[in-house]
Amino acid sequence: MPKLSRKGAGQPLRDAMKRAGLTGPELAEATKEVDPAGKGVSPATVGGLAGRGKTARERCELKTAWVIAEALHTRVNAPLQDLFAMPPHSTVTVERSTPDADEG
Repeated sequence: MPKLSRKGAGQPLRDAMKRAGLTGPELAEATKEVDPAGKGVSPATVGGLAGRGKTARERCELKTAWVIAEALHTRVNAPLQDLFAMPPHSTVTVERSTPDADEG
């Protein structure tokens, strides 16, 4: 599954959190409400995606981005596409010289 990249070095995410009045741990807790499994996203992951500097994370799984965006969107208008960007389309066209079943 492709990983999504946070937009603007996390600034749109930080702005949405501020508009919603949520800290990182509060947003992490709010993600449990919208996650169908009830697990949510950890405070460390939220902090990494919203953070700056060496501890910041640029990419995350689609499910992680969706749950964060959904938790914010229930409080403020913060759709997924405003917070995260899809990766560019892959242009890899490398072909194998032998089929997978014929390897080694």
